[in-house]
Amino acid sequence: QVRLVESGGGLVQTGGSLRLSCAASGIAFSSSAMAWFRQAPGKEREFVATISRAGSTTYYAESVKGRFTVSRDNGKNTVYLQMNSLKPEDTAVYYCAARMLRSTAMGPYDYDNWGQGTQVTVSS
Repeated sequence: QVRLVESGGGLVQTGGSLRLSCAASGIAFSSSAMAWFRQAPGKEREFVATISRAGSTTYYAESVKGRFTVSRDNGKNTVYLQMNSLKPEDTAVYYCAARMLRSTAMGPYDYDNWGQGTQVTVSS
């Protein structure tokens, strides 16, 4: 059974930082591209960042480029999202997603498995 569990969300002031983690089980983690998406109230789920299976390639949404960093530890079956210089518009539920045995992608329908999400709220 595939399980993705996000943690690290919370309330932070504008300009602050948070580090999200996503612990995976039940999948061949090192063979899975991983990604972060987010969804704000009343909006569609949007791509944030993705990382290749070996961690050598990353892609970011323009809105977070230079502020967010995605990384992974295949020994711990965990993917991370370091979020710096947070803005109120970053407020959303953040989800991690896994794409088994395939390369990175930026569309939500390209991912097979999802976590339950963690809330990030940035106050102004």
